[in-house]
Amino acid sequence: MAMQDRAVRTRQELIRSAAEAFDRSGFAPSSLTEISVGAGVSSGALHFHFGSKRALGAAVESAAAQILQDIIAPRPCEQPESLRNLVDTSHVLARRLAEDVVLRAGFGLASDAAWQENVELWRVWRAWVRSVLTLARGEGALVADVLIEDLVSAVTVAVVGAQALGRADADWSPRHAVAQFWNLLLPRITTAVVRPG
Repeated sequence: MAMQDRAVRTRQELIRSAAEAFDRSGFAPSSLTEISVGAGVSSGALHFHFGSKRALGAAVESAAAQILQDIIAPRPCEQPESLRNLVDTSHVLARRLAEDVVLRAGFGLASDAAWQENVELWRVWRAWVRSVLTLARGEGALVADVLIEDLVSAVTVAVVGAQALGRADADWSPRHAVAQFWNLLLPRITTAVVRPG
């Protein structure tokens, strides 16, 4: 059992080290040697767990996809109104993107020219945002002239884009940016019944 635990830990450390390398330099420039050193394992151990850098990239993307699914998964005990759920979840995603290198690298791979796989986490996020806004419209929480697809684009860009800007400028806080976004947008899109304050 201890050997299996060690193998799982080694695999997780390799995924984390790969995520750090991809996040820092991109997929193509990151080397397997850099990744194995970052994980504190030999290159042989890396090749035992992952046959190639592409397999390691797929593992990072898969781990990030699972983190995203955990963030957007419905909570059985909590059934907030849809718009509140969207706002709260967008704050959680912005925070997790800032803190979790695996999640951040998973999103980053989607815009990496050297990485051409199909998961593209921003598409998963966008589809979830669309589904929640559709529920909000059914609940009567959105004003009549608001177009769902315009909101989907705005929310997708605001959350994922705030994280990208935060990486480029240390003074830029994704959490603060997402809060400002909602402070500006909510009074425009919500009905009087659900408008804060």
